[in-house]
Amino acid sequence: MNELKEKLVALGLSAEQAEGALRTVGEFVKSKLPVEYQGMVDSLMAGQTPDLSALGGGILDKVKGMFG
Repeated sequence: MNELKEKLVALGLSAEQAEGALRTVGEFVKSKLPVEYQGMVDSLMAGQTPDLSALGGGILDKVKGMFG
């Protein structure tokens, strides 16, 4: 997230404005996701790499179930 924040600052936003913009985008994205995936956005916003294995496995299992 620091890289994105730096890009926003380079465009003329203050550090505080950039942080606010990133929080706003994060909250927007979370509002569009099912609750079980919102933690991944929180992890990303905290600068961590979320574990995406559950995401792929969950979706793949649902798709497999459609054909079984």
